[in-house]
Amino acid sequence: MDIKILIQSTPNPNALKFVLNIPVKSEGKATYKNADQSQRNPLAAALFTVPNVSEVYFFDNYVTVTQDGSVDWDAIEDQIKKIILEYAPDHDSNFQVEETKKPTVVSDNPDIGKINEILDRTIRPALQMDGGDLQVISLEDNLLLVNYQGACGSCPSSTAGTLKAIEGILRDEYNPEISVEAAVV
Repeated sequence: MDIKILIQSTPNPNALKFVLNIPVKSEGKATYKNADQSQRNPLAAALFTVPNVSEVYFFDNYVTVTQDGSVDWDAIEDQIKKIILEYAPDHDSNFQVEETKKPTVVSDNPDIGKINEILDRTIRPALQMDGGDLQVISLEDNLLLVNYQGACGSCPSSTAGTLKAIEGILRDEYNPEISVEAAVV
């Protein structure tokens, strides 16, 4: 199969979304914050060989690459594209992610389930369109902690505008007293 890539900008000036015509992650999502975390994923590991790459995120049929902001995209975009085209034919989209390095959520809390349902319907589709996502970490005393992923992880708007939007939706649809903060992971 002839693999094609469409490169899309994201609201985060330090992240680009590389959309493929094949899946890169069949189920779930995966975030790598450094080369050591990506050793079991040859495509992710190869992307970390590009200077200034600081995060690689896999979801559905795209890879979001985030850089540290100290280089112009023109200097590394073609190199990233070449690596993806080289590794994509042998990439296993069913790869498993080691969960021990990720924040975990107590899934037996029915309130977190309700919150996730609201986020799935309202917020996550927009974040995923922009090359990112979020994970609910905890809910204690009306304080919801979330972890941004992919392009959202270092996006200036995620720490202000998006966080307030999430809070507004959850106050309207779930609990008027809830506060939402980004977890530091």
